[in-house]
Amino acid sequence: MSRKFPWLRSLIVLGCFGLVISFVVPLLDRIIQIYQLVAKSSPILGGFVVLLVMGILAGLFWVTWRYINLFQAEPTPPRPIPDAPTDKIEAAQDSLEALERQVEQIQDEVMRRSLADQTEQLKQNFIRQELRVVVFGVGSAGKTSLVNSLLGLSLQDIANKGEVGATMGTTQLGKVYAPVKFQNLEVPIQFTDCPGILEASALGSDRERSARKIATEADLIVFVVDDDLRRSEFEVLKALTEIGKRTILALNKIDRLTKSDREMIHTSLRSRVFGLIAPEDVVIIAASPAAITLDNGEVVTPKPKIQPLLARILDILSYEGDELVADNVLLRSQRLTEETREVLAQQQQAEAEKVVEKFQWLVVGVVFATPLPVVDLLATAAINAQMVVEIGRVYGCEINIERGKELANSLTRTLVSLGIVKGVVQIVTTAISVTVVGLVLKATIQSVTAAYLTRIAGKSFVEYFSRDRDWGDGGIAEVVQRQFQLNRRDEFLKVFLQDAVNRVMVLVKQQM
Repeated sequence: MSRKFPWLRSLIVLGCFGLVISFVVPLLDRIIQIYQLVAKSSPILGGFVVLLVMGILAGLFWVTWRYINLFQAEPTPPRPIPDAPTDKIEAAQDSLEALERQVEQIQDEVMRRSLADQTEQLKQNFIRQELRVVVFGVGSAGKTSLVNSLLGLSLQDIANKGEVGATMGTTQLGKVYAPVKFQNLEVPIQFTDCPGILEASALGSDRERSARKIATEADLIVFVVDDDLRRSEFEVLKALTEIGKRTILALNKIDRLTKSDREMIHTSLRSRVFGLIAPEDVVIIAASPAAITLDNGEVVTPKPKIQPLLARILDILSYEGDELVADNVLLRSQRLTEETREVLAQQQQAEAEKVVEKFQWLVVGVVFATPLPVVDLLATAAINAQMVVEIGRVYGCEINIERGKELANSLTRTLVSLGIVKGVVQIVTTAISVTVVGLVLKATIQSVTAAYLTRIAGKSFVEYFSRDRDWGDGGIAEVVQRQFQLNRRDEFLKVFLQDAVNRVMVLVKQQM
């Protein structure tokens, strides 16, 4: 694209140029007079004056030409800036690749295989040969009749003289039909006749989860009602749209409504779902019109009136089918990613617990062999820099030993300032003084106290690293205080102290 000529700027420059000329012309006249006077006595000096005048004119011409040519030349094309990946298919593929990397980190073989299989199923969604439409609705809404009518309009069933499509299987919640082809749509549609989440909820939490899973796996949802939305139906519909599911709201059984009631309910539905579902995606149908008796007594059954719904389904799937599939994969991969992260978090928690336990028992032997005052003990053993480094490594954070010492010293000061050191000494002394007596009492108290403080410190660092090296709003003091309270519960404390004392007694026997 050529640059626009700056007319205003040009006018200003021309005005300035004219102003300069108004000064230059008298100046030139004056120079000519000077030349005439000078040339009479010195022709060489007169020639120099002529050259000076020509130089001034040449300079003015060059400036003018340079300015005009600046806007006539083609500008240098800007360096192309790479676009951020906004394509839904690309985003879904990136999400799956990240998910695969996370799954590979899971150590439990059974869990890893399960999540890997689910990831592979998601990858297959990009190459599957059908689009999935799930029809929800309460039992009275007529959803089953609607599915039968839709299948009756497919190309296969038209060829088979209106026979309803074959059922692939009956699930715990409904029927899944074999994919069927429709005119002007390249990819076949697989319909699932599923009762509403409300009905599934009434049948138990397992069926409710199954219903939500079916909804999540759908590319397009048809939500069928036979009247204005009940509050419970609206909540379910809102939940479906909030997770990103493209939804069509179909008002069925309009043959039983007067024209005014039909229009009133249709308008009300569009108003209530405004912002959730587009007005054009709220349609009115009669999937199975009631039989009517003619004047001559003949009873006839009108043909289903579902063309508005079918047209909307085909239109959406024709223009948005690939994006809907990508949305489906992206949503399911995000949920699977959350599940994988939970598994990884549990795995990291277990590994970090092992590190804490290793150091809490290791310090028992160190302190028993070299008894120290409690506060000095904290700096050398209970808050062990190596433990900090190893816990950080569990959470993918590589820190050196110096940084580990800094963190350990910081937590040491917190333990002392909060009075936790004194509190732990009192707890340990009270608990074991009735079972341990004699010369080993002091060493036992110091060793068990060291193990207890090491555990509190270790658990505090586990929380710190699990939060991506963040102590939280309350800072280090709140975390340490919380871990102290969690680790002083009677059921835990009794087992911990007994285990610690037993380990000390083993060391005593080894010295005898």
